[in-house]
Amino acid sequence: MSYFRTAVLLAGLTALFMGVGFLIGGANGAMIALVVAAGMNLFAYWNSDRMVLSQQGAQEIDARSAPELFQIVSELSGRAGLPMPRIFIMDEPQPNAFATGRDPQHSAVAVTTGLLNMLNREELAGVIAHELAHIRNRDTLLMTVTATFAGAISMLAQFGMFFGGSNRDNNNGFGVIGSLAMVILAPMAAMLVQMAISRTREYAADDMGGRIAGQPMALASALVKIHNAAQQIPNDAAEAHPASAHLFIVNPLTGGHGWDNLFATHPAVENRIAALQQLAGEIGGGGFAASPAASPASTPATPSRGASNGPWGSSTRLRGPWG
Repeated sequence: MSYFRTAVLLAGLTALFMGVGFLIGGANGAMIALVVAAGMNLFAYWNSDRMVLSQQGAQEIDARSAPELFQIVSELSGRAGLPMPRIFIMDEPQPNAFATGRDPQHSAVAVTTGLLNMLNREELAGVIAHELAHIRNRDTLLMTVTATFAGAISMLAQFGMFFGGSNRDNNNGFGVIGSLAMVILAPMAAMLVQMAISRTREYAADDMGGRIAGQPMALASALVKIHNAAQQIPNDAAEAHPASAHLFIVNPLTGGHGWDNLFATHPAVENRIAALQQLAGEIGGGGFAASPAASPASTPATPSRGASNGPWGSSTRLRGPWG
């Protein structure tokens, strides 16, 4: 189903791409856009993860450069039945994280320095488990390809703003008005696709992530901290490439108003916490590995203190080369 959804998405975004090309250059423009889209399909499948990691300034780490983070990812990957993903750190003060890759064998998890500095080990484990859930559910290909195409469609539509009006003969039946409409509607359509994908998959990743880590309320606590910080701390790389915002565990675009609010790609944090509270009531502290039972936290911002620490150790903050 993941590959089917990806194929449908690629077909839809290719059609959008061709539509913009048609309004810019008529039939010739549509054909050029089709050729470009075909090339982008191949490129996106094989290289979209590298592009996204590069855009975010992510640097790969190993067991020597960040041993505690490496251990957490390794332990949780084993609990989730996944191969060890590559691990990246982004030098950003805003706490956030995302996963990418075309399949579990070619996957990566990226976290910001702000996340490592702000969360305790249980909360960080919950975030990592959420990202591993995206990998396990094979969401990463769909989400990463969407980011690549949405960015390209936005750029092409902006290109059309400057050159769409040059087709004065109006042979395509739309002329300047049609070109301007596509300039506005194409990026919005791409973002609506992102919204539909992200909002449904985030709930599923929260649920599976809570089960992998075995402490849903630790993930809920992390979501509260990340959400609150994201409203105040900008993520410069994400702001420069807003089409990738849906990849992150919490919307990295600051402000929560205007275009950021219109193109919100994530469910409300309050709804996600409510779902995690329900999950905590169902499974207690036991996830895939059936850890000893834990009592749900009394508030979403406080992780469960009666829970087993699990494979990631105590609830103290990590210390490593990030400070």
